[in-house]
Amino acid sequence: YPLLFRHLLANVAQQTTAEIVSGERRLSYHDLLDRVTRLAALLAERGVRAGDTVAVMDWDSHRYLECYFAIPMMGAVLQTVNVRLSPAQIEYTLRESGASFVLHHRDFEPLFEGIRPNLPAIRGAIPMEEEAKPGSYEALIAASAPAFQFEDFDENAIATTFHTTGTTGNPKQVFFSHRQLVLHTLALATTLASQPAGQGLRRDDVYMPMTPMFHVHAWGLPFVATMLGLKQVYPGRYDPKLLLALKQREQVSFSHCVPTILRMLLDAHGDEESLGPWTVIIGGSALPPSLAAEAARAGIATLVGFGMSETGPVVALARSPDGDATELCRAGFPIPLVHARVDAECGNELLLRAPWLTQGYGSQAASDTLWAGGWLHTGDVAALDDDGATRIVDRLKDVIKTGGEWVSSIAIEELLMELPSVAEAAVIGIPDGKWGERPVAFVVAMAGGGELSPQSLREGLTHHVDAGRLSKYAIPERVVFLDSLPRTSVGKIDKKALRARLTTDPATGEAEA
Repeated sequence: YPLLFRHLLANVAQQTTAEIVSGERRLSYHDLLDRVTRLAALLAERGVRAGDTVAVMDWDSHRYLECYFAIPMMGAVLQTVNVRLSPAQIEYTLRESGASFVLHHRDFEPLFEGIRPNLPAIRGAIPMEEEAKPGSYEALIAASAPAFQFEDFDENAIATTFHTTGTTGNPKQVFFSHRQLVLHTLALATTLASQPAGQGLRRDDVYMPMTPMFHVHAWGLPFVATMLGLKQVYPGRYDPKLLLALKQREQVSFSHCVPTILRMLLDAHGDEESLGPWTVIIGGSALPPSLAAEAARAGIATLVGFGMSETGPVVALARSPDGDATELCRAGFPIPLVHARVDAECGNELLLRAPWLTQGYGSQAASDTLWAGGWLHTGDVAALDDDGATRIVDRLKDVIKTGGEWVSSIAIEELLMELPSVAEAAVIGIPDGKWGERPVAFVVAMAGGGELSPQSLREGLTHHVDAGRLSKYAIPERVVFLDSLPRTSVGKIDKKALRARLTTDPATGEAEA
């Protein structure tokens, strides 16, 4: 009995009457299993075989959920394409993964057709859209026979692949086996079921992802929700007003997103009635306590989950029996089967072991670096609290050494965002001839938040220096005001882009705006 995707669906249709909502469609779980079978039969008819890579370019939808299961279940490899990358980067990821077939939403047809001549390995493609137009996904699914015979095979076969983002050079390919993702699903479901009230997932919850399905399996939650037979709502493109409307109409109670999406939801919601009950796991970047408090006032209970592309992704989840905001903003506790340690010899880097971590990248040298010493190197500076919870202090590449002291950019950002006039903040270190490095703050003003100036920001931080919460070396001498912060394709603040905004004076070695 190998650990395969298809066994996550065992008996689920017989045990739930919940619906899967996507656009105007409402599917039962019997419908889902029927469509998964029809999709596998359709792909097999088009020449897809076990071991082939099938790439998907779509918004969050029932179609994507069907691909999540049908493609791996037939023994092929699902490639979730980051549609927010540049055309050249998308072409690179399709080439490196060896994709031979592509399912793409009509919105991406011009992009796909533009790069297809450079990808001779692609043998076929199917356009995806809501309407059952001739030759489209819906029409072909309806005409396909629900007769594909799913069989068992080696659980170590590769099930999914995608590419990491936010690094220098080309994106790096990671991959995961059936065994890894089934174990991740079981461990994550166990963790969510054992969380304190209002901080986990229950069978009567209504699930709506607000993390793209191309991004690290939408954090693995669609697998959990489907295995448990929950009601699921797939919103398509992320428009904050649509998300709020779906939340109210479908009674959504459980979601996950990056802080940027949470900020957008709160801005769109304004001072209307409470959004609760709504539990939202926050990941991708640090959750500022001030943002968590604002969400709580709107009725949203937030808690942090920690992971990365290489970890499939979840390896830790915050919890607090008392609902303490500080505890819920930590990276949290390692979930079952995860070993975590902080290595002082590596600059207090967080190292991990778990049965579902990617075994490497496309490059052997990069894989060896990732797994040096038999532990996966996260690149995060971390600390373990007395209760066993993990706190992320900073990224190794973002920690700032100034005046002989190490300063956390995350700590400065969180304190800046506590100021009522600040909507968003990002801090980077720049070379300094005297101090080695100095922090520079990039700030987005809060609409209607009052007067904002570099001096007022420094005065606001000085209060924390006097209280012993911040080193005097951490106060930025320079502040750059922006209308918005640059972000990566998955919504993280792009600090590489912020550094690129600064130039270095060759005479002094110091950076200038």
